[in-house]
Amino acid sequence: MEEIYSVFAQESREQLTEMETGLLSMEQGDREAETINGIFRAAHTIKGGAGVVELTQIEKFTHVLENVLDKLRNSEIAVSSDLITALLKACDHLDTLLARVEEGNLEPAEELQGDGDAVAAVLRAFIETEPEAVTGGLTDTQPGEVERDGDNKTMSDCWHISIRFGRDVLKNGMDPLAFLRYLLSLGEIAHITTLTDAMPAADEMDPEACYLGFEINFRSHADKAAIERVFEFCRDECDLHILPPNSRIEDYLHLIETLPEETLRLGEILVRSGALTQEELDQGLRHQRASETLAQKVAESSGEEAPPPPSIGEILVKQQLVQPEIVEAAASKQKQVAEKKVAESRLIRVQADKLDHLIDLVGELVIAGASANLLAQKSGQGALVESTSVLSRLVESIRDSALQLRMVQIGETFNRFHRVVRDMSKEMGKEIDLAISGAETELDKTVVEKIGDPLMHLVRNAMDHGIEAGDVRIGRGKPACGRLELNAYHDSGSIIIEVADDGGGLNREKILSKAVERGIVEPGANLSEQEVVNLIFEPGFSTADKVTNLSGRGVGMDVVKKNIQALRGTVDVTTEEGRGSRFTIRLPLTLAIIDGFLTGVGKSSYVIPLDMVVECIELAGASDARNYLNLRGEVLPFVRLRELFEVPGKQPQRENVVVVQYAGRKAGIVVDQLLGEFQTVIKPLGTLFRNMRGIGGSTILGSGEVALILDVQALVSRCARGEEQLAHEHNAGSRRIEAPSP
Repeated sequence: MEEIYSVFAQESREQLTEMETGLLSMEQGDREAETINGIFRAAHTIKGGAGVVELTQIEKFTHVLENVLDKLRNSEIAVSSDLITALLKACDHLDTLLARVEEGNLEPAEELQGDGDAVAAVLRAFIETEPEAVTGGLTDTQPGEVERDGDNKTMSDCWHISIRFGRDVLKNGMDPLAFLRYLLSLGEIAHITTLTDAMPAADEMDPEACYLGFEINFRSHADKAAIERVFEFCRDECDLHILPPNSRIEDYLHLIETLPEETLRLGEILVRSGALTQEELDQGLRHQRASETLAQKVAESSGEEAPPPPSIGEILVKQQLVQPEIVEAAASKQKQVAEKKVAESRLIRVQADKLDHLIDLVGELVIAGASANLLAQKSGQGALVESTSVLSRLVESIRDSALQLRMVQIGETFNRFHRVVRDMSKEMGKEIDLAISGAETELDKTVVEKIGDPLMHLVRNAMDHGIEAGDVRIGRGKPACGRLELNAYHDSGSIIIEVADDGGGLNREKILSKAVERGIVEPGANLSEQEVVNLIFEPGFSTADKVTNLSGRGVGMDVVKKNIQALRGTVDVTTEEGRGSRFTIRLPLTLAIIDGFLTGVGKSSYVIPLDMVVECIELAGASDARNYLNLRGEVLPFVRLRELFEVPGKQPQRENVVVVQYAGRKAGIVVDQLLGEFQTVIKPLGTLFRNMRGIGGSTILGSGEVALILDVQALVSRCARGEEQLAHEHNAGSRRIEAPSP
């Protein structure tokens, strides 16, 4: 049952996401019938699932929500901002109730009952009259017997439902009677027959198996899709047939042929329930037998098989009731729906910890494969080397496939901010539009889970500090409605996430004065423009003049930077006063396994992420003391790993430069040896080395030795700072030369 509740909560959250997305789309002007129907279906599915697992508090609350959505889709009430707000609050309350289910709290929460009643009261205010109480009920019947409700209404206005539950329904924690109780929320059960024909003898019976079936006459104004959704949770484990009111005798005869019980037995049930008269049944059976006999005689005389009966589409076209194009379009649409259902049925849910364990095992397999490959090369046996080479390729394919299982689209994370932007803009009295691009960009699920909070801080900061109020924007010649952008794309083996706004930008003078005021910067300090801008990431820093519930406490941007650095990423900001700001987050695609380029310095080994390697060249002769070289007319700063990490030993006569690129900047890394590509399983460094610059992790080589993984971003930034310092010194020297003598 715990697993069933967990699945219910997870699937209900997916439905809530669809509801929220649809409601926000409607508020932006979307009035498509499919959008409204999708919202209604989501609420209906949650209600049905809650009824099946007997979570009454969720079921009752969703019933009120469903009533409002039903009137909305029938155009009985109009879309308004107040209505959308009320419906979104209902989604929030459902989210809270689902959180209790995930925590294992299945009993109704008294502390939440008041909140739910308040939200339900607001919802009821949008509908003119309360929905009539659902009538009808279930009556205990003996197997094979029929109970009538005693009314004089004809059965022609009833749906006929035939259902045979699968053997494992009870084992999976579902109660057949719960589905019938939920069916009552849509209408009235006029007649019901309980079938136990499939029940074996007592000594052969499985006490945990289900042998039940029902023949139901159901009076309701709901459509077929709504009735089918009642049995959605057991749809794959039951045999369900639904006939609409006033169905033809042929449809009932076809149903009798389809069901497993004997024809006379089912015919008797249909007659006793009032779905058919005895004359209609006898006449239909005679006509059916005569048609079968005639078709068989024609086939025997011609020596061919009996032709299949014409389809409904062919009949309608022949009678000139519809055009052939309409039938073809309907068939095409039906095929697309069927293909979509097949694709959805191929999806499988896997727990995240199982994927993590799989990645760990693949990592160990990569290390073991590297060790086997090294031993094969040392042996000098050609057949063994070739065999381990094939094994390495297979391991690489397994690695790529396993990592792909963990890749998810960032669009789901982005879409959450539609609601955030809507609520915050209303609270602040600003008009703000959110534009999302690159939602299909994929990255590791672990990164997606941990990037949500930093993005939340950046979005709130952009809305509160960046985008001005409407009257201020108009005074500056801007549209009153501000624009916030979320963008994602891949670049050089990394994923780039951008948060941009068209607000007032960062005021460098205000930032510097606040930093001096808070003691972060010494008065008179000579800082570059970028260094001033980066002060916003200092702990405790804020430019807000007063503390609000959104900002002003100085505990946002430093958290953003720390969380992103914990993911081996970086965050940079560019700003133009009066035009807006752009925060750029650069993250690795995965935190587990990468392709690396193995290098050697002395007896030490270093791995450079292969996606950042541009080329390798030889460092000929003595290099410039300032560590620069001419790369085909381009000035390339470089760093010597021997000097940076103080590697003992004599510098070799021949050195190599690995040219790397990060965030559009190039730099060189000077090493002794180039050892080739290497599958790298990233092992985090201990807490003792967490503040070491230039090292991003470690890995284990096939020989069992440890190699350090270089932090290319830190090395490139080091080279860039050296370049800026050189330019600063050059400019200062020029000023001294030009200054007149006293």
